Amino acid sequence: MTSRLLLVRHGETEWHAENRYAGVTDVALTARGMAQGADLGAWAARSGVDAVACSPLSRARLTASPAALALGLAVEVQEGLREVDFGWGEGRTIQEMADEDPEAVRRFREDADSGAFPGSEPVARAAARSTEALRDLAHRHQGRSVLVVAHNTLLRIALCELLGLPLGRYRRIFPRLDNGAVTEIEIRGTETALRSLNVPPAPPPAPAPPPPPAGD
Repeated sequence: MTSRLLLVRHGETEWHAENRYAGVTDVALTARGMAQGADLGAWAARSGVDAVACSPLSRARLTASPAALALGLAVEVQEGLREVDFGWGEGRTIQEMADEDPEAVRRFREDADSGAFPGSEPVARAAARSTEALRDLAHRHQGRSVLVVAHNTLLRIALCELLGLPLGRYRRIFPRLDNGAVTEIEIRGTETALRSLNVPPAPPPAPAPPPPPAGD
């Protein structure tokens, strides 16, 4: 049976404005990030979602919580969905790293696998654990829809692995996933289909206008 996974990057964090690599650092959501979680929850409540899963990091859990609350579900926390550890890059901007070691940044931009930041989690390892978590969710929720809240880099790597695309080019193939946006995939056995990419959750329909007053 086919399982529908709705992959979502968590809401905006306090490091978003400076584009710092959060990685495994537990960075708080901004007020806008909390609002993105609320919007996602309202969308999930009318979108046929059957289960909610997320990364253990608080920014993902807080983004997923409104959806779980709206649906009356418990959030399934999946360790395999934790963001990539960026090692030397944790908490830094790309410009800060380029100022210190421009060659390291050049290698990373050219191939994020072979040129991964020093001390970071290997891309292949992140791909293996993330796809294992997603396939497990698909297997346990066959024929159902699962909302999965995780992280920008981890989800892009997982998409490349599931779709048979080069892991080292995940930054070029999928430049970014927007905060709170939904990417839909279907998993059936070992096959994965990409149905939509980076779509903002639709707002609720506007209420119908009141009928005109009755005539005399």
